[in-house]
Amino acid sequence: MAAETEAAAPALALADTEINWDRLDKTRFHIIGAILFTAQSALLHPTVVVKTRMQVAHSGVSQMSGLSVFRNILRNDGIPGIFRGFGTSAVGSMPGRVLCLTSLEVSKDMMLKYTEGVDMPEATHVGVANAVAGMLSNLVSCVYFVPLDVICQRLMVQGLPGTTYCSGPIDVVSKVIKSEGFRGLYRGFGLTALTQSPASALWWGAYGTAQHMIWRSLGYGDDMEKPSQSEMITVQASAGMVAGACSTVITTPIDTVKTRLQTMDNFGVGRPSVMKTIKALLKEDGWRGFYRGFGPRFLNMSLYGTTMIVTYELIKRLSIRQN
Repeated sequence: MAAETEAAAPALALADTEINWDRLDKTRFHIIGAILFTAQSALLHPTVVVKTRMQVAHSGVSQMSGLSVFRNILRNDGIPGIFRGFGTSAVGSMPGRVLCLTSLEVSKDMMLKYTEGVDMPEATHVGVANAVAGMLSNLVSCVYFVPLDVICQRLMVQGLPGTTYCSGPIDVVSKVIKSEGFRGLYRGFGLTALTQSPASALWWGAYGTAQHMIWRSLGYGDDMEKPSQSEMITVQASAGMVAGACSTVITTPIDTVKTRLQTMDNFGVGRPSVMKTIKALLKEDGWRGFYRGFGPRFLNMSLYGTTMIVTYELIKRLSIRQN
């Protein structure tokens, strides 16, 4: 999408990789997006469950490999175990995606226009516009997605020590509000907003820059024929994988703290806090504890980065407004 971002650039050969907000049929964009992103989420959900359990479980489980944890879930809970929380996540994410994608595209379009006259390399122009758009859309979507994360993650870790049993999403909401009030649904909101927004900026900025550089290294310019569909998919997937890998290495410690903060209840006296969570992690595993679930998260983020951006770019190509 970064490439779409380049829409400010006149590269006619790359017109189908630079689809901006004003070229889209908004209704088709959101309907097709809801269908394809739900399918993508279903494919990757098991890696999220494994990652979440490794981050929340006692040190014995956290030191197991992701594959071992996956087998353990299958043995104890069967297929439903690796899809815990998916129904809530899939249905609940739809309004959030509309909010996130709309804010992403609108803010990116605005950034491209506002920086059009700024003297900077084209790749930097693309990267900056994507980075700012990624950060702003994340800030907006946090208001919706943090409570959804709290609910889904609590369903994923049912049965682990330190967690409260809940029969379903409504029961999760009821018990959280009863014990902590409405703010309990926003556990980790500050940490998420302050850390994931820069991480989102990093992801989208890296994607935009990487895709732009790959296209240029392949020799595509104003006087070239348009790339084939297979070329577009390959380049965009590669850029998405690079962005996902970079983001995982930097953000896993923060994600571990956030996940435990949102799901654990046995912190002793008082309301759970970031400092209590950090101290508990250090006591259990030392500094390596902050990289609990790194393998599954790396796999998830790399696959997510690749499949998400390929899916997203496909949605945009299918949603181009017909004149």
